[in-house]
Amino acid sequence: MKRLYALIAIIVIFLGFAFVGEGGTGKPAKVAKPTVGILQLMSHPALDSIHHGIIHGLEEKGYHPGKNIKIDFQNAQNDQSNLMTMSNRFVNEDADATIGIATPSAQALANATSKIPIVLGAVTDPKGAGLVKNNQQPGHNITGVSDQAPLKEQLGLIKQVVPKMKTLGIFYTSSDDSAAAQYKQFKQLCADEHINLKAYSISNTNDVDQVSQQMVQTVDAVYIPTDNTVASAMQTLIKNSNAAKIPVFPAVDTMVKSGGLATYSINQYKLGVLTGRMTADILKGKKPATTPIKFIRHGDLILNMKEANRLGITFPSSLVKEAQKKGEIIK
Repeated sequence: MKRLYALIAIIVIFLGFAFVGEGGTGKPAKVAKPTVGILQLMSHPALDSIHHGIIHGLEEKGYHPGKNIKIDFQNAQNDQSNLMTMSNRFVNEDADATIGIATPSAQALANATSKIPIVLGAVTDPKGAGLVKNNQQPGHNITGVSDQAPLKEQLGLIKQVVPKMKTLGIFYTSSDDSAAAQYKQFKQLCADEHINLKAYSISNTNDVDQVSQQMVQTVDAVYIPTDNTVASAMQTLIKNSNAAKIPVFPAVDTMVKSGGLATYSINQYKLGVLTGRMTADILKGKKPATTPIKFIRHGDLILNMKEANRLGITFPSSLVKEAQKKGEIIK
């Protein structure tokens, strides 16, 4: 009889734990899903590719949206007030980590919180943008991935494709910290190579048509740094450059696919994958303050044959072979 009473007591205790497992509801306790807020500056192919790569990178590390992680994706559509509102949304929902795709997004997140981890999803110059102390020891709650373009490789490509070039134009948005930083670096490279560089800047997409028409009348080729505003208006720029038979060399592969001639580009999707992996590591306990900024140092060669034929340009055979082996040819 004593054994029977003991067995009944054990069963009662077990059922009691099961009952209170979730606030007395009788349901088994659930492990809470971490929440990751993704803030994207605007829609265009490069940033969209980074976003898709982030999801892939998270999945590689075992985080599957809708199953064991909640993704709150917000697109600001290039509106500063949206960036602020969406950043505060992540803070209010107590996100476990946030990701800023492009510099303005990351800056908005940094202004909203100094506690929630922030992962930079393709920010060209994290230190110059005031986001980290330095690239090796970022400090505080921010780390991430840089999309710094291989500027020297890109300038060498322009010289090789347009060997008789006298004046090179650079077209960028003056208020874009990443684009402005690349302009300064590119300007120094051109000075070292004794290349005449002429700068044309815009404030927003409304300026693209008029300023690009002026530019293509005075230059032999155009370089575009990593610039989200220009990327969103590539069709207008290419329309004017094609009319003047002036080749455009963008910093990003997706901008070549939108009508640029060629580039050595860091793969935007791979940048996103790195960002996703880094976010997963932080969710598992890694500290942003001591996690170095990641860089991809060399780009893949992207050639747009369709655009070359339109402009009457023939790529050197060595470049074509290189693109066939470890790059991409757009036909």
